[in-house]
Amino acid sequence: MNPTILSPAIIRMLHDKLYERRKVAALEIEKQVRSYANEGSSIQIQETVTLLARDYTLSQNPNSRKGGLIGLAACAIALGSQNIQPYLESLLKPVLICSSDQDSRMRYFACESLYNIVKVSRSDTLPYFNELFDVLSKLSSDPDTNVRNGSELLDRLLKDIVTETPAFDVAAFVLLLRERFYTKKPHTRRFLVQWLICIMSIPEIDTLAFLRELLDALFLILGDSSKEIRNMCQNMLNEFLVKIGDTPQRVDFNGMINIVVGHCQSPDTLIKGTALEWLHKFIKYAGPQILPFASGIVGAILSTLACEEPEHKNVKETAKMANQSLMKLIGSNYDQKDQEHESSLPLKEMVSVFKQYLYSKSTVTKCAVIRWISHLLVQIPYSIFNHIEQLFPEVMRMLTDHADEVVLKTLECLAEIASSPAGKPIDSKLSVGTRQNLNASTQSLTSPLVLNVYFTKFIHHLLELFKTDNNLLEVRSTFIIRQLCALLNAENVFRAIAEALCAEEKKEDELFVDGENPKFCAHAVKKINSILMTSSELQELRDKLKNGEGSETSDFFCCLYKSWCHNAVATITLCLLTQNYQQCCQLLNKFSDFELTVEFLLELDKLVQLLESPIFAFLRLQLLESPCRRYLTKSLYSLLMLLPQSRSFDTLCHRLNCVPNPHLLPELSEHSNSGNRLDDVDFDELFQHFVTVQRQHAAFRKHKRLQASAAIHAT
Repeated sequence: MNPTILSPAIIRMLHDKLYERRKVAALEIEKQVRSYANEGSSIQIQETVTLLARDYTLSQNPNSRKGGLIGLAACAIALGSQNIQPYLESLLKPVLICSSDQDSRMRYFACESLYNIVKVSRSDTLPYFNELFDVLSKLSSDPDTNVRNGSELLDRLLKDIVTETPAFDVAAFVLLLRERFYTKKPHTRRFLVQWLICIMSIPEIDTLAFLRELLDALFLILGDSSKEIRNMCQNMLNEFLVKIGDTPQRVDFNGMINIVVGHCQSPDTLIKGTALEWLHKFIKYAGPQILPFASGIVGAILSTLACEEPEHKNVKETAKMANQSLMKLIGSNYDQKDQEHESSLPLKEMVSVFKQYLYSKSTVTKCAVIRWISHLLVQIPYSIFNHIEQLFPEVMRMLTDHADEVVLKTLECLAEIASSPAGKPIDSKLSVGTRQNLNASTQSLTSPLVLNVYFTKFIHHLLELFKTDNNLLEVRSTFIIRQLCALLNAENVFRAIAEALCAEEKKEDELFVDGENPKFCAHAVKKINSILMTSSELQELRDKLKNGEGSETSDFFCCLYKSWCHNAVATITLCLLTQNYQQCCQLLNKFSDFELTVEFLLELDKLVQLLESPIFAFLRLQLLESPCRRYLTKSLYSLLMLLPQSRSFDTLCHRLNCVPNPHLLPELSEHSNSGNRLDDVDFDELFQHFVTVQRQHAAFRKHKRLQASAAIHAT
């Protein structure tokens, strides 16, 4: 190498601390190199470049390094775009090294030198794009403002070159972006997003093919503290969504769905909202393709619905729309009637998600879970019934929820379980009538009702809940039973409850001694009888008990009677409603053998009020009719004699005094009926059953008193 290739004057000025003198030296170098280029003296050009790189840009003297940088830039300008390519590596490498110098002025001059070299070389620079991009990504977040401004000029130039070059290697560029996208430096994030926007603007490049590699980091950048960066990122994500909507067949939904689902649970409102919007669009554009990921999607939606903060209002609305869209994708074609084969849906994982979010504190979330279970029971009953043993107790637990909406949805879901064709049908007199279809997509509003074994399980579990939670029995039982009657036919519900109460009676004897069964049964019958007698929804059932004929009505009456025996006043009320007045009279006469407690007298008081209600208007009118008058009148007088002097006594007495003189009424025929409307019922057997049950209750009360007395003496 010829060390004298540069004149002493040029060498001296390159080492000078004044920029103006270094610039003069650079102009001289430019003239000299241009002369070499015109002469074709490549050796002299290479020696000049090597000398500047080795002795100047790598020098320990800062001024010498600055001189070397401006000198290399002058060489590039002198060579021009036609001659620079063979020397490009020698020109770029030392300048790239100086770009990471500790001196901010040195980094600035390196940016300036790079700009001039790249401006001349244009597309010839692309083989060194990775090194240039790496330097730019660092300089974009430089603490010195001048350095950042200088890097922005170089950045714009490099973007122009990339945009105009069809052969740009996008795949390699995406790898560069992905490595750097997880930075938390705002300036670097802005730099990276701007580059991606630049690439997206090139029509020949299919950016959707690389979206999977960048999507996760883009969502993280969306949470940047800078509003400018957030807006840039959001606009870019919106543009991606438009591209996805235009060409969904080119989108790797399966590769990106878990990324989107993960960000749906972000604590950042903007990230969460944007991710849910993407999720909604993915469900719309991908359709059934994403159902294998349904458990994760449902989990993301349910967690969002649990957000109660006001700023999440719009996000929750998006989650609701996504939820509805996902539910619509699951139709009856996904059902597997063959119990040995699992559904193609991830039902096991979905059930785990349902169980998890049924413990949420959010009413909206719990309702959404229950709606999901109901939807699956309608659309894929056989497949979901493979998991019903896990779901049934969790759904039953929701009956104790504080929110009426949750309880209502739970009852609808339990009705679907109890009437699902996938369950084993009940071999009994249940399953009469029709039921409402809860799914809006069904063709008819009603369908034949076929109950399965889960109906009896449900009723037994319900009574257990009433037994363990007295507040539920007192506050919610009316609401629960009325809704059940609307969903599963009132006769089915009352027959099942009556049979379940009879089962309580038939349990082991110690339950009547040490347990609470007699007390609970009496209280439950009192409550359920009140529902039967007063609820407007049960008018049809009351009419059937009052006027129905045939063995079916008689059998239903007997079923109710045997369980109603746990409460004497409820039994009397049932007999009055069904117009079995002779039986009523017989029962009232037997009351003299039993202890007339304060609670019993209060119930009689309420019975008198009930007899004055419109429901028993027929009974009051029958006081004027011959066939019924004898035993009905006697029953009411017996009731009057049991009452203490009170307002109810005066009310009933006044009513009986209103009955006209018997001589003004039609004569009673010798062939008048027996006084019981249902003539195919063995009332003697029923009466004995009533006596037996009431004696058990008396024994139970006595036992409790003895226990209390023994406890007092023990203390």
